[in-house]
Amino acid sequence: MSKTPITVAKGDGIGPEIMDASLHVLLEAGADIEMEEVVVGEKIYLQGNTAGVESSTWESLRRTKVFYKAPLTTPQGTGFKSMNVTTRKTLGLYANVRPSASYHPFVKTKHPVMDLVIVRENEEDLYAGIEHRHTDETYQCLKLITRPGSEKIIRYAFEYAVRNNRKKVTAFTKDNIMKMTDGLFHKVFEEVGAEYPNIEKEHWIVDIGAAKMADTPEAFDVIVLPNLYGDILSDVAAQIAGSVGLAGSANIGEGAAMFEAIHGSAPRRANQNLANPSGLLLAGVMMMVHIGQPEVAERVHNAWLRTLEDGVHTYDIFRDGVSKEKVGTKEFGQAIVARLGQQPQTLKPVSYAKGENKPLEIVLKVLPPTKKELVGIDVFINWNEANKNPNVFGDALTSKVQVPGFRLSMVSNRGQKVYPGGSPETFCVDHWRCRFLATEGTISHSQITALLQTVADAGFDFTKTENLYTFDGEKGFSMGQGE
Repeated sequence: MSKTPITVAKGDGIGPEIMDASLHVLLEAGADIEMEEVVVGEKIYLQGNTAGVESSTWESLRRTKVFYKAPLTTPQGTGFKSMNVTTRKTLGLYANVRPSASYHPFVKTKHPVMDLVIVRENEEDLYAGIEHRHTDETYQCLKLITRPGSEKIIRYAFEYAVRNNRKKVTAFTKDNIMKMTDGLFHKVFEEVGAEYPNIEKEHWIVDIGAAKMADTPEAFDVIVLPNLYGDILSDVAAQIAGSVGLAGSANIGEGAAMFEAIHGSAPRRANQNLANPSGLLLAGVMMMVHIGQPEVAERVHNAWLRTLEDGVHTYDIFRDGVSKEKVGTKEFGQAIVARLGQQPQTLKPVSYAKGENKPLEIVLKVLPPTKKELVGIDVFINWNEANKNPNVFGDALTSKVQVPGFRLSMVSNRGQKVYPGGSPETFCVDHWRCRFLATEGTISHSQITALLQTVADAGFDFTKTENLYTFDGEKGFSMGQGE
């Protein structure tokens, strides 16, 4: 039987050391893999490639469809894009799966029974990376939440729960503030959750949910989140479980997957034989399950647990009175190999499903098209005169911009309505959202063009526009704060 091809990147900083240790353990455990090594990250960035990845790497990934990647270093400064984000989006790796379990009493933790999995959306939200500078004072980052993107990750979370005998799925959003974007994620969560009557479902506002998770993580099982919240809280979960250094992750798509530790390249610890390879090794365990070699995953994971129990620890988790031997990166890997075939005695042994590892097939709902009508436009204007007085600005705009079919309904500054009838205490910057609505019915694109020409002719510098639509009569835009 032919070996399973995988693409391997040893990365930057501590990456080569922890990858060598992890591969040594996997191969000694019987991993039936054929490796194609590629170079990504800092070396490629410094050659002038702002993506940090060459075309030959994409060719390898399209052949193998499995990427085992050590941490990378992205040079500081503008112009360099995250290779991780690029890979996830290019290959459609929409689901980021990060288990966080405590290993009490062998690894220090305040949460001895913690065992949760964070399923993070991986392709959209603020990680779309669409940013602009509009004025001297104002920058923006666009938060994009889509129905298909939300449905894919939420369905994945529920299917993951079913396959792994998890009992509950929890969603975190901030839909009390971002009622349309996070509101969509919450709405889809309720819709999809209704199809899984045997799985308990709950929703938390992300701030109090995060506080609850940090205080009482045992209350959660599977947590599904939009991209940014998931990135932050998966690190929090890993740290309170014991150490970020112990956490691996899987990035899963329909046709490819990437496996990595969740921590960075830690260049200060590089080439010292100090780093803990556990996060990358446990990502390798997830990879073994993914490629249909669960028996290898089981051998490695149980040997790793036994090594922790035996007190053989790297410096980051070493504790007097608990640890028995402080070892380096290479020696830690050797200690795990020496325990292959052994089971933990105190910690719960792991067991992975035997047989074919079928990929998840996510079938999205097809919704009927809505009736979409153009009813207005938000025009964002750079104006920094008269001490940024909103009444001066609003009166000038009203008097100079009069176009048939439109009325100025509101001016806001950083989301807060300031004209007409704003509060004098509101602090304003040089970036103004001016909402023009149709006086009746709908408007045309040609009318918008005429409006923008009038705005420009009146001497106002518009930096951005957003068309305002209704969908089956429902507003597709939020009100200003204070309206």
